[in-house]
Amino acid sequence: MAILAVSLPLLGAFIAGFFGRWIGDRGAQIVTCAGLGLAAICGVTTFYDVAFLGHDQTQVLFTWIDAGQLNVSWALKLDTLSAVMLAMVTVVSFVIHVYSIGYMEHDPSIPRFMAYLSLFTFFMLMLVTAENFAQMFFGWEGVGLCSYLLIGFWYDRPSADAAAIKAFVVNRIGDFGFALGIFAGFTLFGSLHFDQVFAAAPGMAGKSFTFLGMQCDALTVACILLFIGAMGKSAQLGLHTWLPDAMEGPTPVSALIHAATMVTAGVFMLCRLSPLFEESQTALNIVVVVGGTTAIFAASVGMAQNDIKKVIAYSTCSQLGYMFFAVGVSAYSAAMFHLLTHAFFKALLFLSAGSVIHAMSGEQDMRKMGGLWRLIPITYAVMWIGSLSLAGIPPFSGYFSKDVILEASWSAGTEVGQYAFVLGNFAAFLTAFYSWRLLFLTFHGTSRADHDTLHHVHESPKVMLIPLYVLAAGAVVVGALGHHWFVGEGAHDFWRNSIVVLSNHPALGTLEHGVPFWVTYLPLVAGLSGIALAWYAYIRKPSVRGATAKAFEALYLFLLNKWYFDEIYDFFIVRPTFWLARVLWRRGDGTVIDGFGPDGLAATTTDLSVRASRLQSGYVFQYAFAMVIGVVIFVTWYLFWRGA
Repeated sequence: MAILAVSLPLLGAFIAGFFGRWIGDRGAQIVTCAGLGLAAICGVTTFYDVAFLGHDQTQVLFTWIDAGQLNVSWALKLDTLSAVMLAMVTVVSFVIHVYSIGYMEHDPSIPRFMAYLSLFTFFMLMLVTAENFAQMFFGWEGVGLCSYLLIGFWYDRPSADAAAIKAFVVNRIGDFGFALGIFAGFTLFGSLHFDQVFAAAPGMAGKSFTFLGMQCDALTVACILLFIGAMGKSAQLGLHTWLPDAMEGPTPVSALIHAATMVTAGVFMLCRLSPLFEESQTALNIVVVVGGTTAIFAASVGMAQNDIKKVIAYSTCSQLGYMFFAVGVSAYSAAMFHLLTHAFFKALLFLSAGSVIHAMSGEQDMRKMGGLWRLIPITYAVMWIGSLSLAGIPPFSGYFSKDVILEASWSAGTEVGQYAFVLGNFAAFLTAFYSWRLLFLTFHGTSRADHDTLHHVHESPKVMLIPLYVLAAGAVVVGALGHHWFVGEGAHDFWRNSIVVLSNHPALGTLEHGVPFWVTYLPLVAGLSGIALAWYAYIRKPSVRGATAKAFEALYLFLLNKWYFDEIYDFFIVRPTFWLARVLWRRGDGTVIDGFGPDGLAATTTDLSVRASRLQSGYVFQYAFAMVIGVVIFVTWYLFWRGA
């Protein structure tokens, strides 16, 4: 079943990609959707078999690399951790594939789009079922490639091309760290297989090696390098700048990247490598600080954005911060729980935003919307469900997973845990505010759209609405259904050995004894307060918005310009790099290398040829004179040589 779940998306991508011209748009849609539908059935079946029946296994398919000490098999590692991802990725991807039938109906390159989506899913499945570092890196780079192809799908748009290149380059920075981490792991353990590395990890604790000329703790260095890779894929602070620009791709791409694939790869990777990170408290502390800071950064920026998709994109970045600081306090199962619930409500929000954009004839600026709830009531209703789940309001799924992360951060009893707890609750307030800001600007008040656009507003077709129903159901029930198994009393039997937590990291274990009342309900109060403030500012007294923005103009511009990260990178990195490249090109390559190399030799040869050609004048007396001069020189040389 697992082999089918992984291979069917690849088969669908192959057929749609290479034979799309013959099978047509509808054929490509049928092939890819059928492949993902069957893969989803296989994925859910595998999840039940592994997670609940306990049939953990590793299916070795063949030997991939056998060179000296390096021996790597191509295998599928099936435990609860990978089974959760297998089911989630296939189900959400299938829903997005079906939604794409309606959303991309008028696009001229449907087979190519469907092929890219299925290929993206295949690489993500390879990543989550990898049995070793090399195989994981294959899937890791594969999702990076597909993100480039999908973000730049509309390659006739310069903005899409720039966004695709930006995503590719920024991810290469993180991937370089990931590759170095893999090299460090092989140096330390002599193997790339997870089971062998994890078994040897406790014996490596406290040992050091030389890195960049310094003696450093070996596991700490390896974990930090691996974490840099996770920062790139999961858009953590510093390597996040590609994420909002990725909105240049079609909306189904945004949903796939932000909900089920790619950005969740970093969280999964850290959970998979829990036996390594548990041996390095320093690395875990860094994860907490980066995750907590990312959560508040992205939430603050999301408050000031006007593009409906970019608001949701920064929401993704913020929620990933929650998952990361959950990992940092050793609450890996809580991170995975939030990853699962987030996949449903975030895919729901993106596809709902796509339904709004579809109704508004491509318009994405919320300032040009308003008053849409009567015109597209179904989209309005499901967007409420997604927003309630995102804000952590019970009984929706996001409440269960976000609440347990914040409780675990408080229960960790560490300074970094308290840091994450405080920032996480403040981010919960901001999340609720910008979520309802989006709802009120888009659906309430008077319409700010032009007459022609408003005249054509209509509800999406059923092929787009049915996926919204499925995701809405997940956003409502997944949290309540999964709480017992993921983080409750059944968690030990559910996760078994797929996640390792040392006894000195009891963040989740202490929750069994309860936490103070205020710790439990503070996130809910923060969420409700954010909703109330958004209602006051955007419904009750809209004039307060302009007055506040004017009074705090510097802060507003700071948030609107995303903390000026792009401008800072442009000034300190991009421009100097371009300047250096131009100098090396024009002076180094052009003047020195070409000047003294091929261009110089060619110029010298040409000059000598011109000079030699001047001797061929055609006059006999000049040739005779030259012969006489030559004889004189030869005789003179002969006499002097004889004399010597």
